[in-house]
Amino acid sequence: MEKEFKKIIEQIGEDPDREGLLKTPERASRAMSFLTQGYHQDLETVLNGAVFESDSDEMVIVKDIELYSMCEHHMLPFIGKCHVGYLPSGKVIGLSKVARIVDMFARRLQIQENLTRQIACAIDSVTGGQGVGVVVESKHLCMMMRGVEKQNSTMTTSVMKGQFKRDINTRNEFLSLIR
Repeated sequence: MEKEFKKIIEQIGEDPDREGLLKTPERASRAMSFLTQGYHQDLETVLNGAVFESDSDEMVIVKDIELYSMCEHHMLPFIGKCHVGYLPSGKVIGLSKVARIVDMFARRLQIQENLTRQIACAIDSVTGGQGVGVVVESKHLCMMMRGVEKQNSTMTTSVMKGQFKRDINTRNEFLSLIR
């Protein structure tokens, strides 16, 4: 990957051998590897056994989980937050695991719509609960730095499964609690 970053630097008209850029291909390669580490993670490893029996059947919400992802169309970042809610049915997952699931999918080349669905499906499959709701709000640098250059635009996506989709009261409770 370092060689490819060096080529990119040359192709934009820069000198990859000038002092400030000497180690840039190496740093850019490490950064890209970090930003896409989700490709080398799987749900079972991320959970690390942190699924627990529980009698709780009330809504569990983890909100304002910051996320950093890369737009698959322009390879520019989008930055935002994710809100996850689920209704347990005999099992709950460790609190930090919700954030780790968000990171696992965010650290891949993505579009926000798919990211939201992937998180919801993963939480649903792990908990086997009565329903899941996921809302992602992000600012996309591909829209802010290039193209239409709209600095204050925010994209919001949601996926509702089970009770969150079928029952307006459950959905409204979730949406009011994440506000």
